[in-house]
Amino acid sequence: MIKPTELVIFDCDGVLVDSERIAARVQVALGARLGWPLTEDEVVARFIGRSHAAIREQIAERLGEETAAVWAESFEELHREAVDAGLAPVDGLPEALDALTLPTCVASSGSHDKMRHTLGRTGLYERFAGRVYSASEVAHGKPAPDLFLHAARRMGVDPAACVVVEDSRPGVLAARAAGMRSLGYAGGLTPAGLLEGPGTTVFHDMRELPALIAGL
Repeated sequence: MIKPTELVIFDCDGVLVDSERIAARVQVALGARLGWPLTEDEVVARFIGRSHAAIREQIAERLGEETAAVWAESFEELHREAVDAGLAPVDGLPEALDALTLPTCVASSGSHDKMRHTLGRTGLYERFAGRVYSASEVAHGKPAPDLFLHAARRMGVDPAACVVVEDSRPGVLAARAAGMRSLGYAGGLTPAGLLEGPGTTVFHDMRELPALIAGL
């Protein structure tokens, strides 16, 4: 028997804030500069939805630890500059949050510093203050279930009563591994086909979110 939803767990980048496009653009530029030419599609497949540590590990395997360190430092600087220049909430997201009545939290591959910056820049941080969880708090990032299980535990909710809102393949796989239903947002960079799978409903407009959650 499916449990009624008691908690909605949001990813951050690409779900709450429209930052995945910024991140992809910066990663492509850094790859061209540092010796690993990447297309936007390759960045989505390799990096989007994964923790900073997992991304850095991939870069180190390809280019060495020294270059990976330069890449990581440069990414933080360039990403912050781009966010300050014009980051916005995902289209329709504020209205969707206003219509939700269930408890919510954030569980993201990003660091707490990054989320304070991006959510703060878009006026969303106060909506989730005290209920923001990072992959830095667990042993394994997405697609492992650790982060979502950690968030559910901290919120005092059975994983089976949680619904995850994600925009990346590692994210929906993590929700599935955690025994949670998920809603895969395909209005950003990740193609709908990469989000589809058991227990995941794919949608394209954030304004649909309240009705989708109510129908689960």
